[in-house]
Amino acid sequence: MLAMSSPTFSPLYRQIKELLLDSLRAGEWRPGEAIPSEIELATRYRVSQGTVRKAIDELAGENLLVRRQGKGTFVATHGERQVRFRFLRLSPDAGEPVAPERRLLDFRRARAGAELARLLEIKSGDPALVLRRLLVFGGDPVVLEEVWLPGNLFKGLSAVAITEHKGALYNLFETQFGTRMVRAEEKLKAVGADAPSAELLGVAPSHALLQVERLSFTYGDKPVEWRRGLYKTDRHHYRSELG
Repeated sequence: MLAMSSPTFSPLYRQIKELLLDSLRAGEWRPGEAIPSEIELATRYRVSQGTVRKAIDELAGENLLVRRQGKGTFVATHGERQVRFRFLRLSPDAGEPVAPERRLLDFRRARAGAELARLLEIKSGDPALVLRRLLVFGGDPVVLEEVWLPGNLFKGLSAVAITEHKGALYNLFETQFGTRMVRAEEKLKAVGADAPSAELLGVAPSHALLQVERLSFTYGDKPVEWRRGLYKTDRHHYRSELG
């Protein structure tokens, strides 16, 4: 019999979903790799193929798995076209979203302060990595970001690795460090640009910006990144999907 994850009743397909998540957390199937077929998984868990399909459907809906017609089901990556803008919620007021140019401004090692340690569930004073960068759309600097990471989880990360990587930062994290961001919590607030930020974003001091603070999680609801972004919304808007 399948073990229940809690004393409350859970539908069978949800139990299968949790078992699949356990395999993803354990790294049994890496980002970009195919998972076993529905028939193989049904045999493995001793359930019907329909039950497995329903579990996979939910994981695909959460962008953790991706179905490819005629090829099978794969562990989703941050390089997938359909999830490329899942975490970057900024869209142009006109036209389709495009990938930005990423300009690294600073990369350094630091020690986690009390608040960062609390957010990332590490100890105060533990090693941390800090990077600042600009996201530039069509030559226009639109986002100024500061990103904090637990140093012990991202050992070997360097300014060179970040600069040479052509894709999204989360894609680098999953391919080089085996850490996939699966969800995030964000706080939004209107702020005025301070002088250094205004210069980098090409606006006047006190120009209205959207501040987005994000705490990102990997499997098992483990927090692994905190970032603060200042968004210039003169020709862009922040989009959110509800329901």
